[in-house]
Amino acid sequence: MKRFALPKSSLLRKSGEFNLVYRQGRRLRGPGFLLVCCGSGLPGSRLGISVPAKTGGAVRRNRIKRLVRETFRLHRDIFPSSSDIVFAVRPEFTLDGLNEVRAAVAELTGLPERHDAAAA
Repeated sequence: MKRFALPKSSLLRKSGEFNLVYRQGRRLRGPGFLLVCCGSGLPGSRLGISVPAKTGGAVRRNRIKRLVRETFRLHRDIFPSSSDIVFAVRPEFTLDGLNEVRAAVAELTGLPERHDAAAA
């Protein structure tokens, strides 16, 4: 199952990386979230997640982060390629399932989804 892992190199982890994306990135507004995308020149995309305390308690915030990470892990084809991406959650975020998050991101980016047996 290691081939489906999400390595730490696929995540934005430092505040400087987030700040660069916020300064230079293009913003796409979705239902209760914002995608900020900035070309990175790296072979793969990297994801950062921002969930403010206004969104709810720790359990809710951590669940949202898990959903977003899992969507990124399984469906990278719907995210812009070779980009640093910040998924900024707004307090009105209401998507509660993996399929809802996937569909919202796919609609927002306009990138076609690839349906293969490994991702299902």
